[in-house]
Amino acid sequence: MTIIFQVRRKVLTEETVNVAEAKKHFSELLGQVAFGKKHILITKRGQPMARLVPADDINMHLSQARGWLENDDPFFDEIDRIIQNRTKHVPRVLKGTSTE
Repeated sequence: MTIIFQVRRKVLTEETVNVAEAKKHFSELLGQVAFGKKHILITKRGQPMARLVPADDINMHLSQARGWLENDDPFFDEIDRIIQNRTKHVPRVLKGTSTE
C-alpha cells in the first residue's frame, strides 16, 4: 500500500512493510528513507508499530496533517470534560497492596 503526503509542496510516499521484511531488508529501507526521502511504515500482524522517516523531516508539524482541528472544535470541549472527570476520580487501592 502506498499513501501520499503533501508536505511543504513536496510529495512523500509511504510504503508499508511487515516486521519480518523490515528485518531482512533493513539497510535497504534505511537507504530509501535517507536518500529517497520515503517514509516506511512497519507493521506487525497488520497493526502499525513504527515509522522510518528521514532525519530532516523532524520539523513536520501536526498542523500540516489533513483534517486538522481548530481550537474551537467541539471535540476539544469533550476532551476537557473527560479530563475534568478524571481529575475528580480517586483510584481504589487493591487489597494486599500498599501505596507507600
